[in-house]
Amino acid sequence: MSALESDAYRQLRRDLHRHPEPAWCEFYTTARIVEELRKRDLTELHVGRDALATDDRLNVPGGDELAEWEQRARDAGADPDVVDELSGGYTGCVAVVERGDGPVIGLRVDIDALPIRESGDGGHVPVDEGFRSEHEGFMHACGHDAHATMGLGTLDAVLDSEFAGTLKVFFQPGEEQVAGGKPMAESGHLDDVDYLYAVHVGLDHPSGEVVCGVGGFLAVRHFLAEFTGEPSHAGARPEQGRNAVQAMASAIQNLYAIPRHADGPTRVNAGLVGGGTATNIVPEESFIEGELRGATTELASYMSDHADRILDSAAEMHDCEVDVATKGEAPSATSDAALAGIVGEVAGETPGVTEIVESDDLGGSEDATYLMQAVQDKGGLACYVGVGTDHPGGHHTSTFDVVEDDIAVGIDVLSGAILRVAKTRP
Repeated sequence: MSALESDAYRQLRRDLHRHPEPAWCEFYTTARIVEELRKRDLTELHVGRDALATDDRLNVPGGDELAEWEQRARDAGADPDVVDELSGGYTGCVAVVERGDGPVIGLRVDIDALPIRESGDGGHVPVDEGFRSEHEGFMHACGHDAHATMGLGTLDAVLDSEFAGTLKVFFQPGEEQVAGGKPMAESGHLDDVDYLYAVHVGLDHPSGEVVCGVGGFLAVRHFLAEFTGEPSHAGARPEQGRNAVQAMASAIQNLYAIPRHADGPTRVNAGLVGGGTATNIVPEESFIEGELRGATTELASYMSDHADRILDSAAEMHDCEVDVATKGEAPSATSDAALAGIVGEVAGETPGVTEIVESDDLGGSEDATYLMQAVQDKGGLACYVGVGTDHPGGHHTSTFDVVEDDIAVGIDVLSGAILRVAKTRP
């Protein structure tokens, strides 16, 4: 049965698209997913705190910001009882179906959006068909609305089959901040998972292509360094100040001077910087929000160790203090060939698939790697699948969109792979 014989999935995707929410603020999104899941014959449904290792959350917004997004969800019609369960930014959920003896198989989909203003121009399908973002300055610019829909559709397909085993679908918050993967991986819900799939649309692959096993995940750490000095009059008493902007500038220069490594690619970026209050005041405060990446977890640690030393030294050089906090992080990971091979077999039998790509490198970072690693460390197998779509504009741009028929392809491939894994147990 085609995954989109019903228009319900398309309408769900468009509803989620209209209500994009950033990390730990996915109140409407989670409530909407929970509303749909409670219509299904589930064995268990874990919501909010029950789905997360709450002490492992990173980069949680302040109380005022959380309260604003929570109220937006209520105003948009989210179930108030579910929103109450999510209060404080404990978003996301895990749906469980038990169907007799068999392996435990997981599927991870992410649900958060990005702080990008969606295009309002004609020709952009969400504009033309009336489902553009209602939260100005935020949008689903990476397809997580499609991912959440694939998660629900895959669950439905398994429920409608002769599946034997246990299926767990992880609707994960906070991917864009690489902040939600670890608390979901450490929640305990992955402890018995034998096989795990994760999925992403697009990735510069066109409609009709399926990437069986994505690799090349860069391990990443997002950091915030806050420098504190001493203000003074820049003309009359410059010697009495301790210049936090000088410390920041020294740190930036030397972050980019971290030596490359023979074992593989590394990255550093001071993406957001600032400081000072006026031209005639020696700056008392400054900050750097940046990221460090490496082709392996070990290379990312190499970058982090150098960066921490540089930040501390830059502060000391200019007689300032610095506080460095990790705002998000994720390890590298590799897709297991056995699960990728099954995706290839199923994709070859799936309507709408015109080309099968055995593997490809992501070239970026993704905190699904935490869940993949959690399964693999216990002897299980994990695989990250790419479902192509003709997305106008690149990922993380104001014109990003997905071809909705490709959601059906994703559902059919993922559900087919899960059913085949349950039977063959690679």
